[in-house]
Amino acid sequence: MGSVRRDLPTGTVTFLFTDVEGSTRLLHELGADEYADALAEHRRILRQAFGAHGGVEVDTQGDAFFVAFPTAPGALRAAAEGLERLAPGPIRVRMGVHTGTPHMAEEGYVGVDVHRAARIAACGHGGQVLVSASTAALVGTDELRDLGEHRLKDLSARERIYQLGVDDFPPLKSLHQTNLPIPSTPFVGREKELAEVVGLASQQGVRLLTLTGPGGTGKTRLAAAAAGELAESYPHGVWWVPLGALRDWELVIATAGQALGAKNGLADLISDRSMLLVFDNFEQVVEAAPDVAGLLTSCPKLDLLVTSREPLHVTGEREYAVPPFVHEDAVGFFLARARTVDPDFQADEAVSEICRQLDELPLALELAAARVKALTSAQILARLEQRLPLLTGGARDLPERQRTLRATIGWSHELLTSEERGLFAGSTSRVRQRSSGGATHTISWRWQKRPSRT
Repeated sequence: MGSVRRDLPTGTVTFLFTDVEGSTRLLHELGADEYADALAEHRRILRQAFGAHGGVEVDTQGDAFFVAFPTAPGALRAAAEGLERLAPGPIRVRMGVHTGTPHMAEEGYVGVDVHRAARIAACGHGGQVLVSASTAALVGTDELRDLGEHRLKDLSARERIYQLGVDDFPPLKSLHQTNLPIPSTPFVGREKELAEVVGLASQQGVRLLTLTGPGGTGKTRLAAAAAGELAESYPHGVWWVPLGALRDWELVIATAGQALGAKNGLADLISDRSMLLVFDNFEQVVEAAPDVAGLLTSCPKLDLLVTSREPLHVTGEREYAVPPFVHEDAVGFFLARARTVDPDFQADEAVSEICRQLDELPLALELAAARVKALTSAQILARLEQRLPLLTGGARDLPERQRTLRATIGWSHELLTSEERGLFAGSTSRVRQRSSGGATHTISWRWQKRPSRT
């Protein structure tokens, strides 16, 4: 029986895979002799760069290297140096870097970390260094560009991939590309609504679908789940564009471009690529609706999914009004959230009544469920007469407007026109209705279209 190679790094190891892009094409273009010389020079340059930074050559097949490094920074320095020195020549090399703790066997490294590094390299382009999340965690992201989550061949979980440097490259050659937010809690209930949204978005001719509803109805979570279900339909990716912190409607397109890594214009980057963009919290920048709709004209294979408290009112828009939970789903949702705080929490009649009193509104239920750490369900129910002070203390990683029910109402109030705010400044009867020429108008969360921007 042979022995394990003693020169290979052990423990936490950073793998680097390389591959020449378009080697067959280059062979035909350069001819056999010139290509052989270029390939030999490429090997000399890379071996020198790898060795200078502690890399150990594990395997070399044809024009591809498999190298192991004892440190992640060393691997990235070697990759950057190698590409810089190769740049004047005809050969373009793609590289993938991943850090893990592989098993050592007689034949070398064994385990999924080896496959992950190889898959990451395979979805890149010549001149590009792709980096896994585990490597990024060790080196920091100051010099890395987040390319979002991707599904890699033969790997079940999505992998967040970074790029060394800020150069523009075509989209990665992964199975599905996305920067969708990763939920920290399970998707509970809403199976019917999810199926309806996915069905609508999949219909021929539906290119702009807006999920509408008051604050706290779960539009964002439903949109994220639907986008995940739709990912396989978009070869060039599903991209999440959060607008909750934005106040200037003129920055919406630039914000979307930033999410996709566009440097020379969003429409130019998308072009005829098949993509889904998800704009979350559009209500406070609704004046940008014509600009966003204009992308559909410029980009024939682009589809849009939007969450907003009001529709965009543009040609071709389909609206889906997100309802509160049905009662059974509301109870299940409350239980799921309560058990993240108290794993032994059990349902009782008080829980059912809490859900009814909170109108099955997801945000209110989530905030109430967070209180089971200090209160029984009966105590929570008894305090619902003072529900604004009670319904606070949402998770710190939620947007500030969703950490209390009062903040959600305040967010809604900020989005009203001055005329609409004036109605709320008066008596309750004035809020409920106003009379104009004998006609009565009800004020609700479904605000009418705002005046056009100037």
